[in-house]
Amino acid sequence: MENNQGYKRQNSNFLSRIDWILITLLIVLSLISIFTISSAMTSGQYNTDFSVRQILFYMLGFISLFIVTFIPVKLFKSYIWVLYGLGILSLAVLFFAPATPLTPIINGAQSWYQLGFISIQPSEFMKVSYIMALAYVIHQHNKYKLSTDLSSDVKLLFKMFLISILPMFFILMQNDLGTVLVLIAILFGMIIVSGISLWIILPTLTIAATTGAALILGILYRPDLLQTYLGVRPYQFERIYSWLQPEMYSTEGGFQLSNSMRAIGSGGIEGKGFEQGIVYIPESHTDFIFTIIGEEFGFLGSTLVIVIFFMLMLHLVRIALTVNDSFSSYFIVGLLSLLIFHIFQNIGMTIQLVPITGLPLPFLSYGGSALWANMIAMGVVMSIYFYQYKQRK
Repeated sequence: MENNQGYKRQNSNFLSRIDWILITLLIVLSLISIFTISSAMTSGQYNTDFSVRQILFYMLGFISLFIVTFIPVKLFKSYIWVLYGLGILSLAVLFFAPATPLTPIINGAQSWYQLGFISIQPSEFMKVSYIMALAYVIHQHNKYKLSTDLSSDVKLLFKMFLISILPMFFILMQNDLGTVLVLIAILFGMIIVSGISLWIILPTLTIAATTGAALILGILYRPDLLQTYLGVRPYQFERIYSWLQPEMYSTEGGFQLSNSMRAIGSGGIEGKGFEQGIVYIPESHTDFIFTIIGEEFGFLGSTLVIVIFFMLMLHLVRIALTVNDSFSSYFIVGLLSLLIFHIFQNIGMTIQLVPITGLPLPFLSYGGSALWANMIAMGVVMSIYFYQYKQRK
């Protein structure tokens, strides 16, 4: 009886629910984001101070995080298909609905819901429910499977692909190839830890790599075939060409990349100082925020940001390896796959390591939907931390 009462007191104590390491890292990232976005406002490109909006987005994000913290993990399992279905529905409405003030076309894509001055991009929230759905399917399959033969693994792989079809289709129809690549990264990350045999994983990865190489060769040598049969648009080709030879497209598609590398290179070891960046980067507060960090805080500041991200991912790995519930572990693996791909892709595209895709840098780039969705995902991690990780300790 005394133990139960002690547990109830702990359960009712709000402070006992907080993962202080996670919260500290998020607060540090929020401060870096706000100050860097504020510095980007000095270019004279904007009439709005987006750093103020980012503060509001972070306030909303932290409120959402703490609300989600109070939801037990078993409740997510109970309503996983409701969350997944709502995500698919939100994407389907944008696909079938005509352009209206509620579903406007922004930057050539109908990917947002416009509610007054607030724009909500459902594909960002779909990432979280997609990870949950995959984690649940793997958890249930491995819980009830009767054998470890290849046929069981093929069934699990089929289930995972089946869950992936609709979100990837609707997002691809929004011309958002970057987000589709994120979903693919999540899928492969979770396949690797799902227990599926290497005899299936290796051929699957080989097919994926071969397909990717064929697409790159097609872009370089037969773009006409890709336009005809796959519907690839000219601007998507231009991104590849400007990535490979940015100096030849420095006044067109390669302008951002050329200036980004010039800005990061000019930052040197220590950087030019806060608000001292002089290289013009369009929309630097969003996708190219790492360029601002590289120019103003140099190699040391850029390395510090990467170290903070590494500490965040290492902490998530520790939680995933400690909890008993496989659903929770799989969810964290999916979230790690998302973060790793976003971070590698975003930082890589600013230094010509990978093509420009328009993916934001998690927790640093300006944006409401992406930040809000990521904070909700961290709220799920906090729930896992309290209901499973901390209780086991």
